[in-house]
Amino acid sequence: LISNAALPASGSLASFTAQEIDRALEVNVRAPLILANALTPAMLERGAGHLLFMSSLAGRAGSTRTSIYNASKFALRGFASGLRAELHGTGVGVSAVFPGFIRDAGMFADSGATLPRGVRTRSPEDVARAVLDAIEHDRGEVDVAPLSLRLGAGLGSLAPDTAAAISRRLGAEDIGRAFEDGQRTKR
Repeated sequence: LISNAALPASGSLASFTAQEIDRALEVNVRAPLILANALTPAMLERGAGHLLFMSSLAGRAGSTRTSIYNASKFALRGFASGLRAELHGTGVGVSAVFPGFIRDAGMFADSGATLPRGVRTRSPEDVARAVLDAIEHDRGEVDVAPLSLRLGAGLGSLAPDTAAAISRRLGAEDIGRAFEDGQRTKR
């Protein structure tokens, strides 16, 4: 299973309706769980298989105007981690992949947002290589982002207020607003 479908769910919490929140959680969290639930028994019976969940660096650290998306991607990370522990030793692997800003395809590319100078992106091919690596080597988690973004996400886990202050200085509010404006119709 490669569970890759997701809604961007960008915007301030107050900009969402209850129905939009439900839809984001339905697509980003519930659907991958239901798919895993449906496919895992046959994999367990065979003693082989792999479940891969496409998360995001937004599943490692929060950022402005993405609280709903952060919630869904944190949930997916927790699910993948727990399921991996549950299936240990069965022959069924579980991985989560955490892309950062991906150029030429996907949510970032579709948003039309411009990153501050010096903030790098990765390619769709980088994501594809990470997916294959995760499955072939049964890696629990794989990041697909430049080192600076991976470090920022790590700092966000260890010192969220410090990371948020740095993000604000780097223009996170403008990026968040651009994501919200560019993705509002995809809720």
